[in-house]
Amino acid sequence: MTTPVLQGMHAVAERYDGFVLDLWGVVHDGVTVFPGVIEALERLRDASKKLVFLSNAPRRAEIVAAQLDGFGITAALHHGVMSSGEATWRHLHDRPDEWYQGLGRHCLRIGPARDNQALAGLEYVEAENVETADFILVTGPRDLMSSAEPYDDILAVARERGLPMVCANPDLEVIRGGVRQICAGAIAARYEAQGGDVRWHGKPDASVYEPCFEMLGIDDKRRILGIGDSFATDIKGANAAGLDALLVARGIHGDDLIGTDGKLDGARIAERAAAAEVTVIGAMSEFVW
Repeated sequence: MTTPVLQGMHAVAERYDGFVLDLWGVVHDGVTVFPGVIEALERLRDASKKLVFLSNAPRRAEIVAAQLDGFGITAALHHGVMSSGEATWRHLHDRPDEWYQGLGRHCLRIGPARDNQALAGLEYVEAENVETADFILVTGPRDLMSSAEPYDDILAVARERGLPMVCANPDLEVIRGGVRQICAGAIAARYEAQGGDVRWHGKPDASVYEPCFEMLGIDDKRRILGIGDSFATDIKGANAAGLDALLVARGIHGDDLIGTDGKLDGARIAERAAAAEVTVIGAMSEFVW
């Protein structure tokens, strides 16, 4: 079995009316927009296609949209933005079930300074330390961390106190400006492995796709394609939401999907997809037209 290797979006654009597109590793690396991305977005727009961005960024959708605008990806090139941070904020705000209703008021936020608005507009008080917290919200590690181990002392106290944790980004790692580093998901996974109670928001949970479907306004999911660079989140999430999925293969998986000839290896991609228990209609090196 082999996965079709495509040369660009022109090969599949006619088969779909809408697209749910990942950001990090597909559109940009947190620092720079990849070559060919804006042209591909313009071509899809000119073909009257609908497109929304779905990111596991731990920030609210409006903040992600503002970042895209700064990259030159304006609202004229898409039909909306959804993020795991937005899903997290909505759950903290709406408290839709007993788990959220029981969180308490004092929140210990684990994350970099740029995420200090994670609780803005919410009726929670940011705790000074784990000993005074009712629950933990993890948006990410400090920058350039390669392991969640430095958080073990905090996690040990949290586990002893039985603190629940909300994870605003399920990704385990990301490549930022060419450097691989851990994400919030690595901290949450470590806490869960130690017996901690974690509530996750974002891909691959199918529910995070519902706002995307509302923005697209396309009833037939067979006409929507999910695009991303991670088997574990983007592709698994698209499958869970009932969508076809396309892999941008030179993202988080790096050289693992490239053959000895330096090109994408369709057989290797198919093997990795099967191991991850996901399906893809094809793969391409970069998100280009």
